[in-house]
Amino acid sequence: MHGSSAANFPLIIISILSTAVFWGTYGPFLQWGHGEMGSGRMRPFICVGIAYLMVAVVGPILVIAVFGMEKGEGLFHGWTMSGIWWSFIAGVVGALGALGMLLAFNFGGKPHYVPPLIFGLAPVVNAFFTISMNPQLREQLGQNVLRSSFFGAGLLMVAVGAVTVLVAAPKGGPPKHAPAPEVSEVEAESAVEEETPQPADDNSNEDSDQQEKSEE
Repeated sequence: MHGSSAANFPLIIISILSTAVFWGTYGPFLQWGHGEMGSGRMRPFICVGIAYLMVAVVGPILVIAVFGMEKGEGLFHGWTMSGIWWSFIAGVVGALGALGMLLAFNFGGKPHYVPPLIFGLAPVVNAFFTISMNPQLREQLGQNVLRSSFFGAGLLMVAVGAVTVLVAAPKGGPPKHAPAPEVSEVEAESAVEEETPQPADDNSNEDSDQQEKSEE
């Protein structure tokens, strides 16, 4: 199913765009789950782990066994200890990245700047780490000054963009007070009647005067 890059170019573009959509919406979804948990702010990470288990285990099994990827080898062939080890480390650092984003939300970060900063700085880290671990890439960049210059300028633009997102992120205003409850006309009239002093009863005054005269 690998084939040539030219033949699979539409599939490559679809995969890249779908990954951008999924990772782009990952932060807001995680923040919403974090907010809905109330006091259990670390529970979303457990849910993320369960989702990873479902998608990352069941998904590849279906792709290999049902859709014919790696055809002829089968699911239980091709495992190596070194491949398992590095893949396990990749899963650990990926889970730690999700935990870091959750902690950023837990400390008061907002979804309009936390994920852009993370996904903006991640390519810079990825580039430097990959170059440091690959002598051939370092040699190629050293031989081609123009390519290395454009590469460095691109990394600088990504870093500047991440800092710009942090500096220019909209700040939340003061909390808005709840509007005063509306008072109906009946309640308003009853309140006015209660506040208005009632005139003294003339009949009661006459009765009291007659009682005083009879006592005299």
